[in-house]
Amino acid sequence: MTSVQDLIRKKRDGKMLANEEIKTFIDAVTNKTIQDCQTGAMLMAIWQKGMVPEEVETLTREMMSSGEVMSWPKEWAGLVVDKHSTGGVGDKVSLVLAPALAACGCKVPMISGRGLAHTGGTLDKLESIPGFNIHQSAAQILEILGSVGCCIVGQTETLVPADRVLYDLRDATSTVDSLPLITASIVSKKGAESLSALVLDVKFGRAALYKDLDSARELAQSLVHAGNLLGMRTAAALSCMDAVIGRCVGNSLEVMESLETLKGRGPEDLMELVTTLGGLLLQMTGSVSDLSEGRRKISDAVIGGAALSKFQAMMEAQGVANETARVKESAKAPPGCGCISRLRVRLQIRSLACRGR
Repeated sequence: MTSVQDLIRKKRDGKMLANEEIKTFIDAVTNKTIQDCQTGAMLMAIWQKGMVPEEVETLTREMMSSGEVMSWPKEWAGLVVDKHSTGGVGDKVSLVLAPALAACGCKVPMISGRGLAHTGGTLDKLESIPGFNIHQSAAQILEILGSVGCCIVGQTETLVPADRVLYDLRDATSTVDSLPLITASIVSKKGAESLSALVLDVKFGRAALYKDLDSARELAQSLVHAGNLLGMRTAAALSCMDAVIGRCVGNSLEVMESLETLKGRGPEDLMELVTTLGGLLLQMTGSVSDLSEGRRKISDAVIGGAALSKFQAMMEAQGVANETARVKESAKAPPGCGCISRLRVRLQIRSLACRGR
């Protein structure tokens, strides 16, 4: 049997890993039969030498299969959707989009992560809400989706356990911006959610992991390709990350701004992202005929208050006390929120082909 040292050496020398060799590595990570230093060495070798598409596909599948793959009731067929962002400063899109999609009839089992590098994590933001519990079992996720329509949670103990190990070590080893590792990490988690449709918000610009449009497009194409190979109808949008999204930066401040947005008083750039990404998902599920109709439907859910009701129900379902979850009109975000005020992000949305299998 090939040793872990042999696999590290092979990738270090720029050679292609066979399917069985990638499986051996992921099994060792999952079963904790590999030292952290060896895992870190493999991550650095992948960062330096890259992977061909066949290796990325196998890595993604093996990571997805390292734990539980969710299953949903038959009546939810075609309605289970999710969104993922590659990270951004002040990116609170998920907090508005998930309940808006639920208000439009979708089921959104949003499994999110913490911050990587300089970007803030959705889970970190939500944990600033007293009582909000990101730790939910598969059975609890199913129950919340049935009653509310959306949840935002961390990875369960049994969902893609290999990624939970690699995710932390990528941050520690400065391999966060590896295209194969980003692709496998994102798409393996979404594949384990058994999604009908997935939309990806790929950032480029001064505050993004990828600074230029060409490298961001390369990542977007890799993500779309991997998602489609796993049977998810997948699309991506490229959006500029040269400035803060919205006006607020900081976990609790971003939650407050999200609530303002759910009351119909959100910044234009944040709403642009929410309606575009949500509209794409509604179009992919067949709920609407085109993107324009999808955007209008998402906007109506936010402005009309249906999305806010879903957010409140999600908070209660995930442990927030009733009196805290009831959002009061007087709870407004401070003007400027201690960051760049009224600075709009200039979005450059370019949808990639949505080719489901």
